[in-house]
Amino acid sequence: MSQNANTAHSLEESRREQEALQGMNRWVSEHLNGDVVEITRLERWRPQWKVRYSVGGASKAVLFRGDRSIAGQKDLKFEMEVMLALEANGIKVPHIFGWCDTPKAFVMDWVDTEDRAPGMLHTAIDNPSTMSDERWQAMLNYMDHLAAVHAVPVSEFGHIKRLSTVPQTAEQIALGATERMYMVGKHASHIDPPLEFLQYWLRQNVPAHRTDARFICGDAGQFMSAGTDVLALLDFEIAAIGDTHWDLACFRGRHPYENMGDIPALYRRYSEVTGSEVDLPVVAYHTVAFLQLSAIGATFFMTPAAHGANWIEGVLEYSSITRRAYEAIAELQGIELDYDLHLPEPVIRRWEDSGLTKLMVDIEYLPTNSTFEPWERGLLHAIPEFLRNYARYREWFERETIADLNNLTGQNCTDMGSAEAAAMTMIADNDAAQDTAWVQAMHRRILRFSMLIAGTDPDSENPLFHKLDPILQ
Repeated sequence: MSQNANTAHSLEESRREQEALQGMNRWVSEHLNGDVVEITRLERWRPQWKVRYSVGGASKAVLFRGDRSIAGQKDLKFEMEVMLALEANGIKVPHIFGWCDTPKAFVMDWVDTEDRAPGMLHTAIDNPSTMSDERWQAMLNYMDHLAAVHAVPVSEFGHIKRLSTVPQTAEQIALGATERMYMVGKHASHIDPPLEFLQYWLRQNVPAHRTDARFICGDAGQFMSAGTDVLALLDFEIAAIGDTHWDLACFRGRHPYENMGDIPALYRRYSEVTGSEVDLPVVAYHTVAFLQLSAIGATFFMTPAAHGANWIEGVLEYSSITRRAYEAIAELQGIELDYDLHLPEPVIRRWEDSGLTKLMVDIEYLPTNSTFEPWERGLLHAIPEFLRNYARYREWFERETIADLNNLTGQNCTDMGSAEAAAMTMIADNDAAQDTAWVQAMHRRILRFSMLIAGTDPDSENPLFHKLDPILQ
């Protein structure tokens, strides 16, 4: 980047920050009759700010929940509308004060308790999430609240366009969310053979007996607590009308990045509260569905031009989430997976290795400020580190992947492009008798990619390699 372009970028960042700060000050004054005391940007996937303000000498706080740079135009307002409907039905969500145009955000009560973990893999690798006795009791109590959410009639959300059409058939209930995300990924050319096979598998294995459509959180298990008390339920950006067991699957998907404790015990609590037995094979199916949607979503964080997008988190999430989706299939269908894989000796390429290492060294010295926080510098540093590993192990990764794909397709491709094209064609017409071979090969591919990222053999101490906890034993 030229000096002029760099200066222009810095000025644009400063301008954007000043507009956001001015907008929040103005909004608090006009809507809350308050004077802003402090604004703190939080470490999250999306821009979010804790805003402390005073009214008549009393100190108060709100959260401005901003919009992802890669989100759809109406996604943020959708989440606000969902939370308003939940609040109107007695669900414990933060009170919504209203909408803000600059910055694009909705404003809610600040929940005054210790901040929960960001739930991001790059954070969990360095600082693994823990579970205190009090938080565990709050987790059990949360299942009561989740049951209450599922009991809200779907008609209460009929005024929200995205939730206005209630799915009727088992296929519509099971596949609605994943088909939408798959098509978005397909349009963006983000669907590779591992993601393609997951969607094929979901279509072939719909739980035909599940025909009760309910409102679901979409990304359940996220809440704020104080001691053992649940203070507020959070994060409804992918809420939907679907199968309640999707929400139960979310606990498996989020763990261990955000520690969920004893997941089977949580299911038993949910069963006690609802009076209905949890169908564990259906939870296993929706584990695949939730992880498929999440993995495709992670690919959009690798959009280079997206402002504030967490590129390296997208790489980490894609790798870990996709692998765990295959582990969910393997558990459900009794497929044995191979974890006895080993990295070869690295191939050191002088120019790539030296240049990327130099980037890593100098990034550490970059100054930080309110628009470029220390944690953001850490994310930037991780990109050349990943690329250096990719340069060292790329030949091994591609050679092994091409060999696996050729074995599946019967082709004799010599490059990744043609091998993947042949695989994509074959998946569309796959014989279910070949599912085991596909699951094993796709799992090996993603496990190798994780090894490449980490620069190590599979390591149970590294959350990147944490196996999906079983529920069917």
